[in-house]
Amino acid sequence: MSSSGTTSLMPIGRFSRLTGLSVKALRHYDELGLLRPFSVNPETGYRSYASSQVAVAEAIRTLRRLEVPLDDISLLLATDDPAVVRRVLVEHQRRTAVRVAELNVVLRGLQPLIDGKDTVMGTPAEALDTETERRLGADLFNKTWVLLEKEGRTQDEDDEMVHCAHASAYHWRQVGTAANFARSEWQCSRVYAILGRADEALRHAHRCLELVDASPEEMKDWDGPAALEALARAHVVAGRLDEARAYLERGRALAARIEDDDDRAIIEADLASIEV
Repeated sequence: MSSSGTTSLMPIGRFSRLTGLSVKALRHYDELGLLRPFSVNPETGYRSYASSQVAVAEAIRTLRRLEVPLDDISLLLATDDPAVVRRVLVEHQRRTAVRVAELNVVLRGLQPLIDGKDTVMGTPAEALDTETERRLGADLFNKTWVLLEKEGRTQDEDDEMVHCAHASAYHWRQVGTAANFARSEWQCSRVYAILGRADEALRHAHRCLELVDASPEEMKDWDGPAALEALARAHVVAGRLDEARAYLERGRALAARIEDDDDRAIIEADLASIEV
């Protein structure tokens, strides 16, 4: 691109200082086509930038500080569609949330080593203290939920979601209550339903309801309708719509008795999301 007499140009060094992007980064962005110089001297190869490019450079710097991938930044710079911008940023937010969950597990695993409670050579699973088991169960449950809500999961992420759900269930089995066991079975059922694996979804949903019915005194008033919701969803995946409608009807009737408004709204929304 050539310059004109009315365009204010500056060398790459000045543009770097003005925008906060290093010269190395600017050269890299030029190679990628993300931010090309306004002009390049054909004899010396010196790059010059226009003042009008400062806003683009600052946008790139902001997005890189937020660790937005370069491919996504290229897409964001090329579109004026707010829906596309939101989709790209929400997807990056979800990826970041998964990383946060992973790092929380790492941080909590490091603390016993720092405090001298565990050795660097490793601690067998049965030696984990109760608090660690609870934290792992909760963190893995939350990470599973993040993956459940992620759009466009890869096959590796689907596998990771299954393993996280079962790992969470394992840790709750060591230190949890009957309610924790039931909720773990509920989450396993939801994971398999989302993946279209009807047999596993049904098995875990039935187990969830069995646990709820076996220890009603340990359950919240939403555990029962949640178990029925899992069974209705699993039967839809299995193509058994009559059974799904029956469980859905029971779930709605039971959900209407939930005392807390927020809890009731969550369960009713889950039930409403099932299409039969």
